[in-house]
Amino acid sequence: MAINGQSTDQAALLDAELELWTTTFSYIKSMALKSALDLKLADAIHSHGGAATLPQIITKVDIHPSKIPCLRRLMRTLTASGVFTLQQHNAKTPANEPTYTLTPSTQLLVSSRPRNLASIMAMLLNPALVIPFLEIGSWFRHPMPDPCIFSHTHGEALWDMAGRDPWFDALINDGMVSDSRFIMDVAVKECGQVFEGVGSLVDVGGGLGAASQVISKAFPRLECSVMDLAHVVARAPSGSGVKYVAGDMFESVPPADAVFLKSLLHDWGDEECVKILKKCKKAIPPREDGGKVIIIDIVVGSGPSGTKRKEMQALFDLYIMFVNGIERDEQEWKKIFLEAGFSSYKIMPVLGFRSIIEVYP
Repeated sequence: MAINGQSTDQAALLDAELELWTTTFSYIKSMALKSALDLKLADAIHSHGGAATLPQIITKVDIHPSKIPCLRRLMRTLTASGVFTLQQHNAKTPANEPTYTLTPSTQLLVSSRPRNLASIMAMLLNPALVIPFLEIGSWFRHPMPDPCIFSHTHGEALWDMAGRDPWFDALINDGMVSDSRFIMDVAVKECGQVFEGVGSLVDVGGGLGAASQVISKAFPRLECSVMDLAHVVARAPSGSGVKYVAGDMFESVPPADAVFLKSLLHDWGDEECVKILKKCKKAIPPREDGGKVIIIDIVVGSGPSGTKRKEMQALFDLYIMFVNGIERDEQEWKKIFLEAGFSSYKIMPVLGFRSIIEVYP
């Protein structure tokens, strides 16, 4: 018998119910995190040295006084879900006031830190990118080829919306900048040999050039260029030490010793990826002269076997369907590499749930 006289069968039934409720309410956890970003709660706690009571937090956030009890409930949810931690009472705080502290994850949401992920998380949690997933059930009922989940919801592709809406374009590009700065700092430390000996590199679809700026700083002799669409290049920062070129990767890629593709190929189907890779192959010298394509993307099944990494790779594969993209396993990557005319590749699963791939002509 279980605790309180409850039968094992009934306990298992209630555990199953709890699992369903937990999964169903996962979006509440995401929206609580979005609220934390909107209110800059991590910044507020950081401003008090990384630990703050609710009255201290309130001095740094913009909320209506009548909502203070609601903020306390939000903090309880964020603490229960592990976004923040709760410190025991101490002599420096009122007896009835708990102290909230940052976790390693929420330290990455402090906007004043050089390596922070606040912008990419704000992008991912923006309603324009969240609402399409409410339509995924109806999307599955339509035959292929079909508009992607984003287009199915909004009536236009994400890239078209970004092209006509400066605010949305900035949301996307700022998000990608924060992601690039974070992951590239890790990449040059963990796998910097990938860039050693390369004289010139073109970052295709590199947005505002955050990834190339990190590479250029780590390897000052490496000449870095960024190619993206004209409306993206128009917003590129000056004085970054990186050159910017407006262009279309389906038409041509500027010549360089190496082509860099970060989180780009997963946006496209196999046919489009082969076209892009063929343009990349034309742009680089033979392998014996150092030519290669460097990719940062997910390789499903690669890397440490932790449950969270496996789940994230699976979640990303479902997520990227919103632009008709796909996360590939090694055999799927191999297929498009060979079809594009490349001879071999090397996968280095050194970036958490992502990998670096070197592809050789």
